[in-house]
Amino acid sequence: MAQENSMAVPDFLSKAEILKQGAEARVYRAQFLGKPTIVKQRFPKRYRHPTLDEKLTHRRTVQEVRSVLRCRKAGKFSSISQRAVEILHFHFSSGIPAPVVYFVDYTSHCIFLEEIIGSSTVRDHIMSTQQSDSCKELELERLAERMGHILAKMHDEDVIHGDLTTSNMLLRCSLENGESDLVLIDFGLSYISALPEDKGVDLYVLEKAFLSTHPNTEALFEKLLKSYTAASRKSSAVIKKLDEVR
Repeated sequence: MAQENSMAVPDFLSKAEILKQGAEARVYRAQFLGKPTIVKQRFPKRYRHPTLDEKLTHRRTVQEVRSVLRCRKAGKFSSISQRAVEILHFHFSSGIPAPVVYFVDYTSHCIFLEEIIGSSTVRDHIMSTQQSDSCKELELERLAERMGHILAKMHDEDVIHGDLTTSNMLLRCSLENGESDLVLIDFGLSYISALPEDKGVDLYVLEKAFLSTHPNTEALFEKLLKSYTAASRKSSAVIKKLDEVR
């Protein structure tokens, strides 16, 4: 059955819409089991020995899926095993907002993820808000506080994102209360670590990306860090390491 699925994936992708290709993977848009889906495929690196390339690519795919699952089950299903969670077909309510994982094919190194419909990047939202006639400072401050809170929860689960930018955070309008949900995406460089230094570096990457993408937002980022500090159980050591990295 697994072999049949793997054989079917290349044919499936040949009919999908390719969105972008980076150094590590291709990203497609498709319909999977009737649902709007994003498919991320890691392709072989011809400059690496095939056996080494297969091992590294498999490990990166496993780490990405593990990080997404760990975020989504944060604070939930604490009494059951990781294997039991996987048997639930990855369909449980989100702890830390991240896309649902619909299917993983480890032969073709493809991850089938929920497409976050009706969303925009935090990057675009901040830029458009800043450029509007009436820049809504309070709205941006609330957004920064929510970002800090979400990242604190993620780090408390020992998930290191590895590529934190405002392009890898989406705002999705919630039908329930009209407010926007903040969703973390692109865990391709993520891994699991409890080390404060790794979490500090994660925040440093975000800080550099944040301030270079959104000039004159130092006070906004400080709001984010203040929210992170208040929300995280382990923030003291992390912020200390962030200062050292700086």
